[in-house]
Amino acid sequence: MDLTERAYGLAESLLAEPLPRRWAHSLGVAGRARELRGILGEDAALMEAAAVLHDVGYSPLIASTGFHPLDGARFLRDQEGLDERVVRLVAHHSYALLEAEERGLREELESEFELERPALVDALVFCDMTTTPDGGHTTSTDRVGEIVGRYGPDTIVGRFIQRAAPEIHASVQRVEGRLDAARKSVQPM
Repeated sequence: MDLTERAYGLAESLLAEPLPRRWAHSLGVAGRARELRGILGEDAALMEAAAVLHDVGYSPLIASTGFHPLDGARFLRDQEGLDERVVRLVAHHSYALLEAEERGLREELESEFELERPALVDALVFCDMTTTPDGGHTTSTDRVGEIVGRYGPDTIVGRFIQRAAPEIHASVQRVEGRLDAARKSVQPM
């Protein structure tokens, strides 16, 4: 079984029944990752696996700290022995260090999981932050607004996402720039 097949099966087993909306979001994020194949090259399968797994830490079967990037990454590393790069992407998806700081877990996250290379971090931010909770497409501005509205501006998640918003939008813009450049390079003159 290849990495992406394994990732889909694992994510489905952890999310589909207990958290069907989170599962729909994860499938949408993975769909966005497939749209980036042209700019990801040999990392395309890795990105799709990280995309479908990025929220497994929400699963009641594995949640322990209540901070899903850390819980998910620990599970994928310790219980599943998954590819280290996928684990690092899950641990740090969508500027998780800023939320970890809000939760008093930044040192744990940083010491346990190195950051993946910036272009891949940006790609996963793009995939996550341009996908609605139900798996549809959206803008990063609307997605940040939806998260603030769902959690409230003064909650841990609300404060974190507002702090992270400029970085999220910058990541999305970098990926969109790469996509535009790739499209232009294949268009006939």
